[in-house]
Amino acid sequence: MQVDLEEGDDGAQVARLPRFQQAVFQGQRLRRFAIGLGAIAALGLVLGFFIGLFAPLSLWPALLFNQCAALLVLVAGLQSAWWVTQWRARAMNPLAPVADADEAEVPEGWYERLLEDFSQRWLMLLRKIGAPTLWLGGWALLALLCVEQAWNLDLPPAALGVSATIGATVALTLAFGLLVLERQLAQENGAQWPEAGTLAQLTRMVIISLVLGAACLFFVKETSVWPVRLVVLTGLLPGFVAFELLLRAVLSLFSPHREQLEPPLLARSFGTDLLRWPPQPLLALQRELHNRFGIDLRQVWAFTYMRRAFMPVLGVVAFVGWSLTGVHEIPLQGRGIYERFGKPVTVLGPGLHAGIPWPLGRVLAVENGVVHELATSVGETSVPVQADPADGPAPMTANRLWDASHVNDKSQVIASSRADKQSFQIVNMDVRFVYRIGLSDQAALAATYNSADVPTLIRSTASRILVHDFASRTLDGLLGEDRVGLAEEIGRAVQADLEKLDSGVEILATVVEAIHPPAGAANAYHGVQAAQIGAQALIARERGAAAEATHQAQLQASIARDQAMATAHEINATAKATDLKFTAEQKAYANAGQAFVLEQYLSQLSQGLTNARLLVLDHRLGGNNNAPTIDLRTFTLPADPALSRKTAQPGAAH
Repeated sequence: MQVDLEEGDDGAQVARLPRFQQAVFQGQRLRRFAIGLGAIAALGLVLGFFIGLFAPLSLWPALLFNQCAALLVLVAGLQSAWWVTQWRARAMNPLAPVADADEAEVPEGWYERLLEDFSQRWLMLLRKIGAPTLWLGGWALLALLCVEQAWNLDLPPAALGVSATIGATVALTLAFGLLVLERQLAQENGAQWPEAGTLAQLTRMVIISLVLGAACLFFVKETSVWPVRLVVLTGLLPGFVAFELLLRAVLSLFSPHREQLEPPLLARSFGTDLLRWPPQPLLALQRELHNRFGIDLRQVWAFTYMRRAFMPVLGVVAFVGWSLTGVHEIPLQGRGIYERFGKPVTVLGPGLHAGIPWPLGRVLAVENGVVHELATSVGETSVPVQADPADGPAPMTANRLWDASHVNDKSQVIASSRADKQSFQIVNMDVRFVYRIGLSDQAALAATYNSADVPTLIRSTASRILVHDFASRTLDGLLGEDRVGLAEEIGRAVQADLEKLDSGVEILATVVEAIHPPAGAANAYHGVQAAQIGAQALIARERGAAAEATHQAQLQASIARDQAMATAHEINATAKATDLKFTAEQKAYANAGQAFVLEQYLSQLSQGLTNARLLVLDHRLGGNNNAPTIDLRTFTLPADPALSRKTAQPGAAH
């Protein structure tokens, strides 16, 4: 209940109230506590600042800043309560009346009067806002700044050694001292000290922060990440309370301030009201309704029934909702890996599947036959996709000229075509891979558990293979005959490496969109290439003429040599045949004698006279004794009867 001195309450009436009687003593205690805790917070901030300056990734700055933020929130509460006790002390002993403003000295110059008027307006504005509001907002902002400086969830774990034990001991010692203070404040009578309960709740918040920080220091190790994360997350509690106090300080600007009305405690927090067991979040609302409007929610049967049935109904709903987390729907284009107690059990296909609820069982989504296209190089700035008209010019993405740079072009070092010097050249290339996650269950498991980022894995593997493969190729080869099998070779090499890594990725196609020199050297390369082609054409023409002459001479020499060899072979074969015939006839004569000679004679005679017209003469046809004679010396094979008749001489001897 607030006291209004304008309603007739004089000093005697106020003196009978216990909270006014204890105001001076309470103000002294609050002042000592605030100064002591403020000094400890200042020491911690200075220490955390210097540690963070030399070791920014250390755990100590985050721990010290978060705990100092909690201490600053408590200092803000203590100072806010001190302002209330000061008002009560002044109400017990009113101050002497101040001099009127007319008695003050008036400045003579206009500039001095302007400054005086400006300062008076500022002082009037600050009096309207009030020192308690300004101090509370300042402490809350400082606490929020400390939490913001300590917020870094990427701190690496590290062993602190003996310093961790010392820090934990100091934190527990301070927490024990605050626990004694909290017990004293909690046992204070509400009539004697109404703000004691709120200060006790703020003290509990600081004790919780100190105990959590000490526990993290005890369990911090090089391999433990959770203590570091918990140290950073402990700043959420003082940060929430500081933000609430800052909001209350801002909202207090819109409430009327009366010097004769007892001020309320500004450093009240809904978050600290929950730091009790059992939690009673609606207790403050129930008391406010009963005090302001006379409504007692405890007398309403509906609210009583809702309060009794709230926990069972909430438990049933929570259990049913938790049970439904075990039902999973997998789309047609997807698969799911079902994990039971963190171990993969099976690969589920599309449809509804039931299992044990989360977190005991869960399903990890995996693609099912979805085809992706991946470029080996991606530009830093992505161009927004715009629909091009069908009858308009071709889009820039379709430009494959050498004199234009493209987003997905990647520079690559290749071997030089010079045979006498070691050098290198640079080309721009656009190589793309069409891939998908394998359709087998083993491929789905491998892609999920063996690869953290499949596109990055493919891109890094392809880059390494391209560097190794292009190091042995020249520009002329890449632009010519080597380009035909280049895509197939790269695809096989990348697939082999991915299978070696057990990534579960299947390369469907490798597309070489473009391979060309850099855009800046396109025109120069065209000229060099044309000159090279012309020189190579002249050289090839002369080489062809020389080769033609050489081959013609070789042909003539080969023909002459072949003819001579053929003639020699014919003569040799004839001689061998004659020799063999002679040898055979000699052997036959040796064996048969005169019969062989007669037989040969008759054979030659029959062979020669086969088609001849013969004239048979017989001496027995005439009656004389002169036998007709034919000169056979003129008959040679083949025998001609006509010639024989001309050369025949009658009466020749046989």
